[in-house]
Amino acid sequence: MPVPEFIREIREKIGNDPLWLPGVRGVVLDEENRVLLCQRADNGRWTLITGMLEPGEHPAPGLIREIFEETAVVAETERILAVGVIGPVTYPNGDVCDFLDIAFKCRYLSGEARVNDDESIAVGWFALDELPEISTGHRETIRLALEPGTAVAYQRD
Repeated sequence: MPVPEFIREIREKIGNDPLWLPGVRGVVLDEENRVLLCQRADNGRWTLITGMLEPGEHPAPGLIREIFEETAVVAETERILAVGVIGPVTYPNGDVCDFLDIAFKCRYLSGEARVNDDESIAVGWFALDELPEISTGHRETIRLALEPGTAVAYQRD
């Protein structure tokens, strides 16, 4: 995955020291209640659509941008599902990051799901009973999206 220019500039100043970054992820559901997933190019894992916000970018529009950039799907956010922290994550080059993670339920509007950038090797819609192996956290986010009108889940530890 390419490192955003603003991260490169920060890393020139702080090296590999821990960096706090805002991240978003979305449970995109279509009219058949299938979930949009991508298979990451860096580790081969299937995940929800995730991304890092750019400086000054609001979370909901940032997620919609990430969904389109990665999958060519146009979606809209419906509600926040959860707020938590992911990390620390240490990358192969030694960079350390913690991510403030805001998860949204999203609704499909248009577009044919496909690999639309170099961050994924596959993209697809999956029925809930046919999901590939995904992390426990992503499964929990999908569960939250399927519960109507539940309160935002705040990570406590």
